Amino acid sequence: MRTRRRIGIASAIVGVASAGVASAALAKRYAVGRIRLGPDPEAHEPFGELHGRETLVTTSDGVELHVEVDGPEDGPLTVVFCHGYTLNLESWHYQRRDLRDTCRMVLWDQRCHGRSQRTPAEDCTIDRLGDDLAELLEALVPGPCVLVGHSMGGMTIMALADRHPALFAERVRGVALISTSAGKLAEISLGLPALLAKAVHKVVTPTVSALGRRGTLVDRGREAGTDLSFLAVRLFGFGDSKSVSPTVVDFVESMIRSTPTEVIANFYPALMSHDKLSALDLLTDVPVAVIVGDRDWLTPPDHSRAIAAALPQAQLTEVPATSHLIQLERPTVVNDALRDLFKRAAGKEGP
Repeated sequence: MRTRRRIGIASAIVGVASAGVASAALAKRYAVGRIRLGPDPEAHEPFGELHGRETLVTTSDGVELHVEVDGPEDGPLTVVFCHGYTLNLESWHYQRRDLRDTCRMVLWDQRCHGRSQRTPAEDCTIDRLGDDLAELLEALVPGPCVLVGHSMGGMTIMALADRHPALFAERVRGVALISTSAGKLAEISLGLPALLAKAVHKVVTPTVSALGRRGTLVDRGREAGTDLSFLAVRLFGFGDSKSVSPTVVDFVESMIRSTPTEVIANFYPALMSHDKLSALDLLTDVPVAVIVGDRDWLTPPDHSRAIAAALPQAQLTEVPATSHLIQLERPTVVNDALRDLFKRAAGKEGP
């Protein structure tokens, strides 16, 4: 009797738990379904269909970087776009679409991202990305240029300044730093109370490392995408999540999903240890645009304000109700700021 009773109680608990999980899954699916049925002004936007002249740049350590050159070849300035962590060059869709007729563009997949070649973990550093950018400029940008970086791409530009300062005296005429940081990312709160945020950081680092060691297995589960990943991208990537296009969210989610878990794990320590505040001194002689959303939890506005404070000539644009993926959420604002930067850069006299 006791054994049967225990089995009955255990079965009831399992049944209740299973029902709870099933109910949560149904509620999540229902919520995502309602979002997808809402207005979607970007439903017919040709994401991933804009292409330039493809080429490869082979770095000094033998890595092949996928690059696309777009726009008129005879433009007075070349604009080089450096994408963020877990993304690829397609994340500049709206900038390519709206600016390709007026300036020469170079868009590239940073190593291990997009269609660029994978490398061992020890070569997944911000300093190495800065070296990659220097070699890209040498190969494809013979004249003056403007550098535009989002998130990790902004850090790549800072690493370039730190390791190749002569380029900023000779060829770099302007810099845009979008939703990025000069350091101390390990201290961000993610919108959580301080103690809870600290606990989350302690858990995230070993968890990311463990997932990286099982990357192939984890990637199999990521292949199809999930309602949960859709909701996570919508929550963390966009400030006005209620009005953001589901098509845009899907576009971003597919980019993140295409980045192998091992790559995510390999670059994570480099992001957390990134510290290039002193390198900002090398940007004091060029026009700088600093752009951030006021709801960015991943590289909070305080980080952009610190960058702007270190660069008195920088123009800070802080966009209301906007989060980390500002170039996709508020492309008009970002593109207007870039056009203004291009004008300032074009007016800067060369050496």
